[in-house]
Amino acid sequence: MDVETSLFIRLYTDADVHGKLAGLIRQHGFDAVSAYEVGNSNLDDPEQLAYAASQHRAILTCNIRHFAPLFDEYWRAGREHYGIIVSEQLPIGEMLHRLLQLLNSMTADEMRNNYKNLAEFAERDAQ
Repeated sequence: MDVETSLFIRLYTDADVHGKLAGLIRQHGFDAVSAYEVGNSNLDDPEQLAYAASQHRAILTCNIRHFAPLFDEYWRAGREHYGIIVSEQLPIGEMLHRLLQLLNSMTADEMRNNYKNLAEFAERDAQ
């Protein structure tokens, strides 16, 4: 399937995210790679986002402080990206759970040029 018409979000985890998370995501049938797997762990934040965009991948980062302004910068400049997903540092199991919630509820098209916080996908207390 052409990347441009892909239904599912293709994910890139930057160097702030646990290196094993991309492999765990792949075990659930999603396309994911980490900065460590592709040799990008030393890139700075703008380079991480540019790489993800060049690969038609949404980026997952725990660096909210730097990526919120990058999102605004891309928006103001009319630059295309495939989504920015931010999260606080979480245990890998919780991050995986929240990320799967996101990946199972949004399409690649919905994520394109969008900004999401994994806190939106935390389990709600039972009512």
